[in-house]
Amino acid sequence: MNDPYFPWVLPAAFFLDLLIGDPVGLPHPIRWMGRWITSWENMFRNGIFSETTAGSLLVISLVSGTWLICAAALIAARAVHPGFALALHVVLIYYALSVKSLRFEALKVYAAMKQKELDEARQQLSKLVGRDVESLDEAGMVRATVETVAENLVDGVIAPLFYAALGGGPLAMAYKMINTLDSMIGHKNERYKRFGWFAARLDDAANFIPARISAIVISLAAPLIKRSSMGTIKTAIRDGRKHLSPNAGIPEAAFAGALGIRLGGPNYYGGHLIEKPYIGKETHPVQMEDIRTATTLMVVSAFIWLIVCWVFLIA
Repeated sequence: MNDPYFPWVLPAAFFLDLLIGDPVGLPHPIRWMGRWITSWENMFRNGIFSETTAGSLLVISLVSGTWLICAAALIAARAVHPGFALALHVVLIYYALSVKSLRFEALKVYAAMKQKELDEARQQLSKLVGRDVESLDEAGMVRATVETVAENLVDGVIAPLFYAALGGGPLAMAYKMINTLDSMIGHKNERYKRFGWFAARLDDAANFIPARISAIVISLAAPLIKRSSMGTIKTAIRDGRKHLSPNAGIPEAAFAGALGIRLGGPNYYGGHLIEKPYIGKETHPVQMEDIRTATTLMVVSAFIWLIVCWVFLIA
C-alpha cells in the first residue's frame, strides 16, 4: 500500500475490535456475505454448468466481487477526502477481525459451566462448534471450546491480519468471503460435496500459510502466560497433521501443547460418530480453567501477530 498512514490502519482496526467487538444490531459485511451466498447459490445451480463448475464460478464471482467492491469503495472515499478513506480502511479490517467476540463467546461457556448450568453451557457451545453437544460432559465441552478458540485464532486473527498486511482491507475482506463460503457450502454432504468442492479447497489454500504461522506465534505467546514454548512447538509439529483438516490441527496441537491437555478424539456430528485422532499429551485432566487460559493465550498471540505485521509494514 502506498498510503504512508496505512501501517497505522492495522493497530487502529485491531484496537477497535478489542473495544467494541462484533457490533450486534448494526450492519455487518459477513452477514451480507451470507445473504449473497444463499441467493447466488440458487442462480448458479440453475445454470447450464455441472455442480462442480457452477460452485467454482460462484466462489470466483463472490471472492473477486468482494475485492472489487471494497477497492472501489476506498477509491471513491479517497476522492471525497483522504481521512474518509482512512476511516473506511480501518472499518474494513476491523470487520475481518474477531478477537473480542471469540473471547467473549468462549467465556460464556466457561461462565455457565462455573455456575453448574451445563445445559446453558451446551447451548452457548452449540453456537461455536459444529459437533453435537447434547451428550458432551464437562471435559468434552472444555475440549470443544479450546479447539474452537485455537482454530478461530487463525480464521479470525492470524489470517485476516496476514492478508490485510499484504493487500489492505479489500484483500482481508476477500479472505473473509472465502472463509464464509467454506462455512456455508464447503461441506462433504450430498448437497455440497461437488458444488462446494472449490470453496473448501480455496479455504484450505488461503489458510495454509496463516495456520503454520500460528504455531510459531502461539509458541512465542506461551511463555508470556507461563507455559512451555518448546512443548507448544513440539506438539504442533508432532500432532498438527493428525486432524482431518490440513490446517485446523496445527493451532489445535499448539494449544494442546501449551495447555498440557489432550484435544481431538471421536465426536458426533449430525448424529454420526466421526473418529478423529487425539491431539496432544495429557499432562493434566482438562478442567474449566483451561478455557480461560486458552482465551488468554489467544489474545496474547493476537497481540504478538499484530506487532509482527505492523513491523513488517513500517520496515
